[in-house]
Amino acid sequence: MDIKQFVLNKAKEAKEGARSLAKASSKQKNDSLLKMAEALKDKSEYLISENKKDIDYAEKKGLSKALIDRLTLNEKRINEMALGLVEVAQLPDPVGEITKMWQRPNGMTVGKMRVPIGVIGIIYEARPNVTSDATSLCLKAGNAVILRGGSEAINSNRAIVKILRDAAKAENIHEGAITFIDIPEREAVMEMLKLEGIIDLIIPRGGEGLIRTVTENSRIPVLKHYKGVCHIFVDRDADLIMAEDICFNAKIQRPGTCNAMETMLVDEAIAEGFLPSMLKRFEEAGVELRGCPKTLAIYLDINEAKEEDFHNEYLDLILNVKVVTDMNEAMEHIAKYGSAHSDAIVTMNYDKAMRFLREVDSSAVFVNASTRLNDGYQFGLGAEIGISTDKIHARGPMGLEELTCTKFIVFGSGQLRE
Repeated sequence: MDIKQFVLNKAKEAKEGARSLAKASSKQKNDSLLKMAEALKDKSEYLISENKKDIDYAEKKGLSKALIDRLTLNEKRINEMALGLVEVAQLPDPVGEITKMWQRPNGMTVGKMRVPIGVIGIIYEARPNVTSDATSLCLKAGNAVILRGGSEAINSNRAIVKILRDAAKAENIHEGAITFIDIPEREAVMEMLKLEGIIDLIIPRGGEGLIRTVTENSRIPVLKHYKGVCHIFVDRDADLIMAEDICFNAKIQRPGTCNAMETMLVDEAIAEGFLPSMLKRFEEAGVELRGCPKTLAIYLDINEAKEEDFHNEYLDLILNVKVVTDMNEAMEHIAKYGSAHSDAIVTMNYDKAMRFLREVDSSAVFVNASTRLNDGYQFGLGAEIGISTDKIHARGPMGLEELTCTKFIVFGSGQLRE
């Protein structure tokens, strides 16, 4: 069987799974998720042995220690995967929720109801835990999922999918609800992206290169974010102690994430009082600093930031620092260099805070809080499948509700069109 037919068959199986899953009760979905969680823990030795095949191959290929760490499964990570399944099972089921109702003059009642999207394709790299996370969220929202993980984790992903499918089948969930493209050829991804009418939505999770490739080749709607160039603006009306803690957290807590701060903007009215202690704290934490000329005049012993630096998502302990004349210049900088992901202002001025919220066009905008908080779990969504910087359908962390769409429902008593 050629790759095109192989992928088509998998997609058709997922379509059948979606039709079956749309009829599943909340209890049936929750019970299957709980059974999956137990199965992952029970089969941990099998998972670790299959994962070792991927680790051995990665080491032979000379992949980086960081990538190998992301690939690695151990008892702790398997337990975390299982806990994630349990947490999703405990969340409210969005399917069937009527979000609003209104009555028309002719007496009919119109409403909107949440329904599954259908078949969701997830294309991702490296981390095997994404296989479990994506499956749990899609299944709870009533969607079948087609998983296409990176070739470097193919044995781990194949093992996880087998365990999840077997557990779902035991609860009478159609096996097609969890479908895995278990061949490494890149052509399989290209064939997935052509299957409009079968696959309803594609969500790529990975680096900018992967996301651009998917977006440029897909005939199916894609939910995406290319990169996270996130900013914090420290206003002249900020509590400077609070500002230090927020900026430090946003850069240091986990620098390799898409919601970590990459550029710190500082109001020139407080720059001389704020920057010396702030930048010293960053340097002591191992941060490489790149400053604008005004920053260098205050704190001499750092590198000068170049124009291209302000476009960079470093995902590392590197930070741009720029002194701006006021909030207007800060917002202009964010509009020019930002990626519409996560941006924050630190200020005690209510009017400025509200203006920043209105005018900064990002998926999440913060007042007096770290950009690292742009996360489904932190927002109380329970879990997320990713963060979207698109404006159509979903924006920001994508939890269960964002994995549904709505349809109109109408209750009549014989009304006719005049």
